[in-house]
Amino acid sequence: MSFPLSYKPDGYFVLERLRRLYQDRDPSIILASMEIPSPALREMGVTHPAGFCEYPDPRQRARFWDARFLEKIDVRDDSIPSAYLSEMDQGLYGGLVGGEVRFLSDPDMGWVSSMCKPILNDWADFDQLAPFDSTDQNNKWLARYVRQLDIFVEESRGKWGISHFILIDSLNFAYELRGATETYYGVIDHPETIKQVIDYAFDLNVKVQNILFERAPLLEGGTCSNFAGWIPGRIVSESIDPFHMTSVDYFEEWGREPAERILAQFDGGVIHIHGNGRHLFRAASTIKGLKAILLGDDKGFPPAYEILGQVRRQVGDVPLIVFDVEYADFCRALKEQRLLGGVFYHVKNVPDVDSANRCMDRVREYKL
Repeated sequence: MSFPLSYKPDGYFVLERLRRLYQDRDPSIILASMEIPSPALREMGVTHPAGFCEYPDPRQRARFWDARFLEKIDVRDDSIPSAYLSEMDQGLYGGLVGGEVRFLSDPDMGWVSSMCKPILNDWADFDQLAPFDSTDQNNKWLARYVRQLDIFVEESRGKWGISHFILIDSLNFAYELRGATETYYGVIDHPETIKQVIDYAFDLNVKVQNILFERAPLLEGGTCSNFAGWIPGRIVSESIDPFHMTSVDYFEEWGREPAERILAQFDGGVIHIHGNGRHLFRAASTIKGLKAILLGDDKGFPPAYEILGQVRRQVGDVPLIVFDVEYADFCRALKEQRLLGGVFYHVKNVPDVDSANRCMDRVREYKL
């Protein structure tokens, strides 16, 4: 039987490996994706140079992803081709409630991402924010979201999948309303209002994600993920970014419950932790419903790849995902049996398809 996505001929084999990582939490397995040179990314640098831009044509964006995934059709790695709706990344949530959305092109990633200007002038204005109606045909951003989803589903059918995209709930949504600084002040000066904001954000995010799962079919009973690959069930991508700049106790008071509540609404979720949030590893690893943690790399912090042993001691058997691993470093560690198990390694600067496949042969033979 052929795999539902033609751009991943060995997809069933890969899903079983992903299942071992995320469902079984097998500490003996390593997974890897191989990033080879991409003409599609080079072309995007010409058509969508870095910087602020307008909302792009969603069909052109879908065709960009098609070209990107077709380039890798002969690479036998552990990735599942799925497009991330970066245009809906953060700005969607503010746009749905009347915010002004701005877009930024990042051709190195292949993204056109979005963010929103603060919506409210004062926390007292929050009471005037109407509940989000997911059936409102006059909501410009709801129509835009549904249209882009439908176009991506149409263009991807039988070839590649649609990834989940980030939640903007909890204090993240408070950021959308008034910005980061006023959010932290609000927790101190208007804690009851912030609790109402968190409840509002929960309802909004659940409705947004339900639209995704209703219109973009699961792949073999699981969710495609831009960084985790694929995980069984309806899995969301949670953000605990606002707590990177707070203490662990602050996260426990304000961050844990909203994260666990929304993960329980689905079949669990994944999180990412940036360099400035590494003090949260131990606490975040015990979030109920957590399936995996992506380790972010940021300037001023040791590369995540170099501290995997330290992270593992803090998070137990939670599957880890690490990006930006240099091909030469990965091959050397692979040869010397120094790779940590229970990790999905995203390897960059792989010279070509043949190099990628030779490396993957060794990955799949790797024994711990």
